[in-house]
Formats: sequence, structure tokens, C-alpha cells
Amino acid sequence: MSRSKWGARALLLLVALLLVTGCGQQMANQPRVAAYQESDFFDDGSGMRPVPPNTVPQMAGALQEDPVLYTGMTAPDAEGNAGFSQEFPYEMTMEDLERGHERYDIFCAPCHSLDGGGDGMVVRRGYIPAPSLVQQRLLEQPGAYFYNAITNGFGRMPSYAPQISVTDRWAIAAYVKVLQRSQNATPDDVPDGVEPEMKNAETAAETEE
Repeated sequence: MSRSKWGARALLLLVALLLVTGCGQQMANQPRVAAYQESDFFDDGSGMRPVPPNTVPQMAGALQEDPVLYTGMTAPDAEGNAGFSQEFPYEMTMEDLERGHERYDIFCAPCHSLDGGGDGMVVRRGYIPAPSLVQQRLLEQPGAYFYNAITNGFGRMPSYAPQISVTDRWAIAAYVKVLQRSQNATPDDVPDGVEPEMKNAETAAETEE
């Protein structure tokens, strides 16, 4: 093949590449509306369109129809005041508490410690101490308070909503209330028939020491 033909083919290929590149750039620069941007195309002047009536969300829990379940807060009263729910949104079972115990040990104990005292393993290694969950101020808070803290974060504590599901957050909150009770129990809280088992456990612990 002559040099002239090779040159013609090379030139044709170069032109084709330039055309393709130009087309791609035009697509990237075509008119578009960014989120929250104004637009004179629609009568209301907004580029973002409202959700069509009767739209059904496909994500589980997207409607969040139960405010207590998803926020831990009661509905505002006549004066517009809302507060933490004093009740759990559903009945907590032993299975829920066991789940809460497991999730607490994974996500909370590293800072708050297994007994809620606030000197978890990362704190012992130099991290900023976490508040004690068994202090009087927090003993007076309902389970919804702890659910809200897990959901939205509190102080230096970030939100754990991306890592912990709604039901697991409530399970942890329920376990925290049980943990608080266990760390502030009195002899009157010991069920009948359990004292002998406790004494046996204490004796076994002393023997191991």
C-alpha cells in the first residue's frame, strides 16, 4: 500500500476520533438542572419536581408513619411541644433484649464499657471518656432518649443510623435500661430463690482468686 493511502487512512481515523470526542463532550455539557436549582421550564420555577400523588415508596420504612418508632418523639401537643416517648413503640421480648445485648457489646461497649461505666477499651487506650450510662441523669431518661442518641448522635458520638437498623436501635435502648437497673440493683430486686445461686457464684469466684 502506498504512503499516500496510509496517510489518507490515518487522517480519516484522526477525524473520526475527533468527532467521537466532540460528541461525548457535547453530551457532558448539554443543558441540565442540578438539585435545588431554579428553572424557568416549569411554572413553579423549580427544577426539582414534586412527588406525584399516590406514589408508593419502594424502600422499607420510607414512609415513617409511626413517629415514635422512627424518632422516639411523641407527636406535638396543642402548643407544639414534643418530647421523648415514655414508652417503647412495641413490646420488648427477651429475644429483643438478647439482640440488644449483642448489638450493645459490638457498637457501644468499646466506649461505654460492658457495664455502662464509660471506661470502654478505646477509652483505656486514650480516647475521650464516654458518659457513664448508669449516672443519675441518664437513669431518669426513657428508652427513647437512648434511641434518639443512637439515631442522631450526641456530642462527640456520631450517628449510628447507617450501621444499626431501627429495631436494633430500640433493642439496644431496651438493653441499656436493663443494664442501668442491674448496676443500681438492691437486695429487694433479687427474685425469690436466686440468692443461693448468687452465693454459690460468689464462692466460686473467691475460690478462683
